[in-house]
Amino acid sequence: MAGTRDFPGYDVDAVEAWIRANIPALSPPFEWSKLEGGHSNLTYQLTDATGRKTVIRRPPLGELLPKAHDMAREWAVISALSKTRVPVPAAYGFCDDISITGARFYVMGHIDGRPLYNAADTLRLVPEDKRVRLAHSFIDVLADLHAVDPDEAGLSDLGKKDDYIGRQLKTWYRSWQASVEPAKLDDPRAHTLQKYFLENTPDQGPARLVHGDYGFHNCLVGNDCTIAAVVDWEISTLGDPMADLAYCINAWSEPGDVPAFGSVPPTAMPGFCGREELLARYAERTNADLGQIEYYRCFNYWKVVCILQGVYARYAHGQKDTEGVDMSDFRRRMMQSLEQAAEAAARL
Repeated sequence: MAGTRDFPGYDVDAVEAWIRANIPALSPPFEWSKLEGGHSNLTYQLTDATGRKTVIRRPPLGELLPKAHDMAREWAVISALSKTRVPVPAAYGFCDDISITGARFYVMGHIDGRPLYNAADTLRLVPEDKRVRLAHSFIDVLADLHAVDPDEAGLSDLGKKDDYIGRQLKTWYRSWQASVEPAKLDDPRAHTLQKYFLENTPDQGPARLVHGDYGFHNCLVGNDCTIAAVVDWEISTLGDPMADLAYCINAWSEPGDVPAFGSVPPTAMPGFCGREELLARYAERTNADLGQIEYYRCFNYWKVVCILQGVYARYAHGQKDTEGVDMSDFRRRMMQSLEQAAEAAARL
């Protein structure tokens, strides 16, 4: 996109003037180029007059839910974690003046790394003999994240510390119930699972920073096949690290697993270690008791169901464009996740 100065969501002249006044390490004007990923947030690479690369990020255009796309939260987290062993981009500057470009934004360091979204990315970026190394780095970074004391890191006000699972259950069950009518979809297993989780919630240990969506899609893999940085912290909070661990373990596909979302996951390729090895390595690194990990895995299957049902409801109710969306397949994936949750609960 070099050569144009028109980028949705950004008043380029105003933003560059703000950066010039507030981030002396950078030298506008910039060459702007859109980055892969970033979800719906507007994320661009900036290359300044000296060749230094950084990344700018702001929420999408349009009306947003009150806590969605929280740039202040992301900024607080990467600023705090930059002083720990957890790899994050450098924190350059945060602008909370929405008059500059219509929303809060921040500038962070550019990382020479790539996310893995599917098996094709693995084949292109990670040689088979380096995949165990990458898997170990992946779980070690999560263990290092959960070792961070939020009070010592200056993140004690990021969220409530107690009853993380109870709060999550309340939120996602409310979401399920609100989506039943527009989705024209309910299932008695959702209500049975909610009751089971409430009656069997494990005691929570010390609150830790939880990413909320930790996976290779939110990590940048470096040329040495280790995690160069963890990104997309907008839903991070304080809570139960076992829920964070279970979430990424559920998403860690092994060869032979049936893909839930069409494309073959990055870890389904030969050479990666399995879920049990990751859990054992995490336990060894943290001394955590993983005796209740199956509860947390079951809970995360159910949470995914609630998220999918909410999205399905917006499609079905005409709030999202269904062009290119296979609604029957979407429903199948949702029911598959519900079946996984029910089967996991039965094993418990």
